[in-house]
Amino acid sequence: MALTDTFIKNAKPNDTGAGVKHTDGGGMYLLIKSAGKYWRMGYRFAGKQKTLALGVYPAVSLAKARQRREAARELLAEGIDPSAAKSQEKQARASAAVNTFEAVAREWLMKTATQRMTTTQSKITTWLEKDVIPYIGKMPIADVGPRDVLAALRKMEARGALDSVQRVKQICGQVFRYAVATGSAEWDVTQDLKGALAKATPGNFAAITEPIKACELMRSIFDYSGHHCTVAALKLSPLVFVRPGELRTAEWAEIDLGVAEWRIPGIKMKMKADHIVPLCTQAVEILLDLQAITGHGKFVFPSIRTGERPMSENTINAALRGMGYAADVHSAHGFRAMARTIMDEVLGERVDLIEHQLAHAVKDPNGRAYNRTAHLPARRQMMQRWGDYLDKLRNGADVIPLRGAA
Repeated sequence: MALTDTFIKNAKPNDTGAGVKHTDGGGMYLLIKSAGKYWRMGYRFAGKQKTLALGVYPAVSLAKARQRREAARELLAEGIDPSAAKSQEKQARASAAVNTFEAVAREWLMKTATQRMTTTQSKITTWLEKDVIPYIGKMPIADVGPRDVLAALRKMEARGALDSVQRVKQICGQVFRYAVATGSAEWDVTQDLKGALAKATPGNFAAITEPIKACELMRSIFDYSGHHCTVAALKLSPLVFVRPGELRTAEWAEIDLGVAEWRIPGIKMKMKADHIVPLCTQAVEILLDLQAITGHGKFVFPSIRTGERPMSENTINAALRGMGYAADVHSAHGFRAMARTIMDEVLGERVDLIEHQLAHAVKDPNGRAYNRTAHLPARRQMMQRWGDYLDKLRNGADVIPLRGAA
């Protein structure tokens, strides 16, 4: 006979201490002991008699126990052992409780620490601890959705940190991809946030122009451990300070390491005029090392995926972001401003030579544009002085501040 709420409430255990069973149908019964009243369900699976615990009365009411019984019967009808399903669900809940976003993020930080500099590690940790963990850190990472991440990032957006918010979104994406790889999450939810966040208004290319900060940048570049092409491109960028598009599409046919020159055809240049880049000894050394790896192909910096195309236009900027330099601090294009400013204000190089080397339009006293070979010997000497200066910066020489700088 089916049980009632009144009967269950008033039912008592027997005096012997042995449990008393009161059936409700469908294999479910109420087991009454001196310690309490327990819902149970008896069933057979794979030829064996089994018992499933459905809860304890009164925390689990009669109605709730019946719902659990029906759910178990549905599993049985599908050939699933409800006891095994319950155990798996319990394990999943325990795993979720342990694998919070914060726990996974800290594990990712620890596992990948050797891939970045200490300063970068500290910056990423601070971003997570300040802008993400307070809002979604305690949530099981498997339960975090795009809207949860977006809500946290919106707070950064509201205070105007538009460049940093994009970087933090990327960091969150890396945490989620690590969680997917380790089985703690099913997908990278940040993929659904494309276009949801405001972007910084484009302006002048961000650049480090203070010698002290340039010193830190050069050390960061030489400490960077990434793909060999990316490392070489990073090291070469400040030495040649060409436009990023000119660097990434460089071809071995354009470079003569014997005479230490890189001749860029006008079709690749912004001003559509041929350009000569004298290569200092430091640049030649970098290219010689790289030639052993990519010299058999067309491009100096081939795509990682296929050697038939040049390196991606985002590679150097992505590496800078990975080193901890946000888009509003320094960019791939910023190496040009760094060279122009420091060469002029610290090294006292001739401005017209700097402008020539930047491939800017420079005219003679008669208003005619100089050709590509103008002042080439002087430019060659200037480029070597620049390469030597960058080495001194990186190796710890005394840093002379910009004129007028505090």
